[in-house]
Amino acid sequence: MNRIPVIIDCDPGVDDTAALLLACQMPELDIRAVTTVAGNVGLDKTTANAKRVRRVIGADFPIYRGADKPMFRELHTAAEFHGADGFGGVELPIPDDVLPEEKAWDAIYRIAKELNGELVLIAVGPMTNVGIALAKYKELPKLIKKIVIMGGAAIGGNVTPAAEFNIYVDPEAADMMFCSGIPVHMCGLDVTMKAYATKDELEEIAAFGTPQAKLFHDVLQKGLEKYIGWGRAGVALHDPAAVLYTVYPEMFTAEEAGVRVETKGPLTVGKTVTDLYSDKQFDDHNAFVVTNVDREAFIGKIKELIKKY
Repeated sequence: MNRIPVIIDCDPGVDDTAALLLACQMPELDIRAVTTVAGNVGLDKTTANAKRVRRVIGADFPIYRGADKPMFRELHTAAEFHGADGFGGVELPIPDDVLPEEKAWDAIYRIAKELNGELVLIAVGPMTNVGIALAKYKELPKLIKKIVIMGGAAIGGNVTPAAEFNIYVDPEAADMMFCSGIPVHMCGLDVTMKAYATKDELEEIAAFGTPQAKLFHDVLQKGLEKYIGWGRAGVALHDPAAVLYTVYPEMFTAEEAGVRVETKGPLTVGKTVTDLYSDKQFDDHNAFVVTNVDREAFIGKIKELIKKY
């Protein structure tokens, strides 16, 4: 099997936690590193949560700390959804593992260079680490095969009527990414709101009885309550959708499109502007916008992966 070498850039975060649990069970993925960024909560907490997940999984991937705020803005968090600790209120000790001193953006460049163009970057938090890496290393776009993100939306947003959270937090970094020349595969709200798990499905996963299955179930419970309160059928698995798309694209529908990010408009800052549904097209189609998912296949694969633990 030709495994896909990946770096997972994330801001754990409850759905980041679920994504990491799944990624470590995919034999197709070769996780070279996890890099952390401020987003759902501050950097100290996202890094602590990455260490917690690594301990539960029993994995040995290195963790590199990244940016503690956006490139040009103050940090906007989502603690009201993910909990003050970003871990959904799940109580697990924080390991005292000593992390490498190398910064996330330097690790991204070094690993990309070592892999000579084969690295796939899965970015499921704000794109700050990606933006800094692109600003610092001009040759980086030639060294990354593609970037799969959880972020954006062709229509509508979740933090404002126009913008999805990950893009809104650092729109300048996101636009740098879309303009970099690296193919970007955008798993935004168009698809991730369809990639949900119901209460019964999470209970079925918990019944597998492993620490990983329990964590997958428990960390999503507060989010599940919120989604049900909003009239949804289940909790959206935003970041797991990006991870599964990387390995199982046949479960998804994606369309080539042009995408840019609005960085100035007071009502539209953070909006991913795409020509997917417009008569007027951008000069270049720089991205693939993922619009749909076979939800039954998606949930079936999640159950299969978690049950393997």
